[in-house]
Amino acid sequence: MKKIIFILFTLTLVLSSYGFEREYVKRAVLTKDQEKEVIALAQKCGIKKVAKISTHNMFPTPFRGISVQGAEEVKGREVSYQVLSVSHGEWLQEGAKPGKGQVQLGDFWAGKPYARKQTILKVNKKEYRVGSINKMKPEECETILGMFLNGEFDHTPVVREKSLNQVDWTKPRRFSKRGENISIGFLHKAGPGGGFFDLQVKLVGNELTIVQMFQAVP
Repeated sequence: MKKIIFILFTLTLVLSSYGFEREYVKRAVLTKDQEKEVIALAQKCGIKKVAKISTHNMFPTPFRGISVQGAEEVKGREVSYQVLSVSHGEWLQEGAKPGKGQVQLGDFWAGKPYARKQTILKVNKKEYRVGSINKMKPEECETILGMFLNGEFDHTPVVREKSLNQVDWTKPRRFSKRGENISIGFLHKAGPGGGFFDLQVKLVGNELTIVQMFQAVP
């Protein structure tokens, strides 16, 4: 079996002080005062407790955006929380304004938060979150994820080593099965702003093979 060794790197700044997590791309770092405005805006929009503020590039444009995540509710394997997309006037096209029904506070505005659900996968006593699982059991996903994390997989010649080295195996997005075909999504090591990968894999016994691999670039 071919083992892939990779160096984990990130273009984001992650901090966990002041009661919530920050994950900012280099071109979109909020000041403390701006954070206070974003939190106040989120509360006005219905998020009672802010757990995380993140920023992202809106490729291929030069614009940037903000995402605010509310506190999680965990029931067994299921995790649910609210997400609010926030706009910053200085990070959008000139003349950008709030839409109908949106709430504005200073240079920031937002509409209504939406609900997001995830499933907890456990591998080697560590937890990983996945956005969706279709026609597979969580235990099956855990087995496959563990093989990726341990480098216990092979790939066909059409799959490039260079692309494999860019996959963040700790950030699965989805698992789906149709017949014997399994499709799995992972984020890029650069984070959400770096796009994601879709892998078509086959699992025969203890042999995991990546048959095809596609990359989505934002």
